[in-house]
Amino acid sequence: MDRNLQAGGDWSELIPRRELLKLSGLGFGALAAAYILHSEGVGATVADRGRPLDLKARPGHFRARARAVIQLVQNGGPSQMDLFDFKPELQKRQGGTMPGSVETFQPGNTTTLLGTPFRFRRQGACGMELSEALPYLGTIADEITLVRSMFTEHNNHTEALVMLSTGKIFPGKPALGAWVSYGLGTENQNLPAYIVLRDPTGYNTSGKLVWSPGWLPALYGGVEFSSAGAPVLDLQPAVPRPAGSQRADLQFLARLNEAHRRKFPGESELEARIRNYELAARMQVHAAPALDVSQESAATRALYGLDNPTTASYGTRCLMARRLVEHGVRFVQVFPPPFQPWDSHKDTKGELETICAVTDLPVAGLVRDLKARGLLDETILLWTGEFGRLPVSQGSKGRDHNRNAFSLWLAGGGFKAGYVHGQTDEFGYRAVVDRVSVPDLHATLLHQLGLDHTKLTYRHHGREETLTDAPVSKARVVAGLLQS
Repeated sequence: MDRNLQAGGDWSELIPRRELLKLSGLGFGALAAAYILHSEGVGATVADRGRPLDLKARPGHFRARARAVIQLVQNGGPSQMDLFDFKPELQKRQGGTMPGSVETFQPGNTTTLLGTPFRFRRQGACGMELSEALPYLGTIADEITLVRSMFTEHNNHTEALVMLSTGKIFPGKPALGAWVSYGLGTENQNLPAYIVLRDPTGYNTSGKLVWSPGWLPALYGGVEFSSAGAPVLDLQPAVPRPAGSQRADLQFLARLNEAHRRKFPGESELEARIRNYELAARMQVHAAPALDVSQESAATRALYGLDNPTTASYGTRCLMARRLVEHGVRFVQVFPPPFQPWDSHKDTKGELETICAVTDLPVAGLVRDLKARGLLDETILLWTGEFGRLPVSQGSKGRDHNRNAFSLWLAGGGFKAGYVHGQTDEFGYRAVVDRVSVPDLHATLLHQLGLDHTKLTYRHHGREETLTDAPVSKARVVAGLLQS
């Protein structure tokens, strides 16, 4: 069979898998396969999906304010009352008992109020109140939109991270980046639309669940790039191969794919796989130059902290993110060191000082660099964890998880600069004014990219799915966050 195919011969005398199912067991195998494929949407044609199965740049539903997103995922749950949301009443009543009821999740939790060990100062012309734990963020306060009234649906890291990524606490749905790639494609056909920059030493809490395409075609899922060593994983063979052998293999594979495509036209699964192969081939030539931070000036490298061992690794990923959006990539996720570095259960002050020292300078450098290059207006920068922390102590100096309130910030992309949105209660326990849900955040991000979250749909299991589960979730665009 191999000799016949390699020679370009006819393979029609071979029994295809579908024909074998039809001929076996009175055809019940074919019936079962048809049902399964239909339920998963595998057998649907490109026309059935309503959008082409490729990564070519395409317009949204209306004029976009931004063209790209950099998501700085701060997994672990940054403490809002220690970083972004100072609470005088919490400080005043430190050591007292939290009034009313408070959720407790782990042994060692108390109802004793724990004030922040950090001082807060008003920063920038806007007067935004920020913690001394983030001194470099304070220098760009006039560029950011601080949201103090976020809330989510789960107190466990995995469920909350999956919620932040997909809008649901259960795994299996497509990530935000996959939806954006599906809706808009990308401006650079030589790089993936959705790129993930994780720490080369390990994964975040939830691993690849956070950038999964779910039931969208694999073409739209996140592609891992490395900030150490070869930037693109598994792109080059581990063992050198004879000259011309790879090209011969690719040509042989192309003949196989083309024969299958002629026999079963319109099958999106095969089409997606072919597109991925073609993209991988182009990446071998174009990816490395786009990610080569050695081309940057000494001043730019210092701006991201590449000259400091503490900030160099994270700073490299932030600089790579800027280079990727500069090269037309649509969605980039940047992760901090593993495992969940913002998870300050034991020592809030010490644990926050450690991770802030790693991330604060590079993030501020990224904002400054994007603005200096004229990229900030068209790029959305999102800094967020999966939930917040409790105002009561765990042990004597730590804090446990809190789904009822957390803070995040955005910059660029048409979001109000130097603006604070929403409020929590007097202890920072619950978002109470201008509350923003995770689906609200997703709807607002899509809106700035020119996408209507109620109209960006994909047929799955017989229904039109959306990122925000509209209209059931009642997700809304938060107009108060946006420039007029």
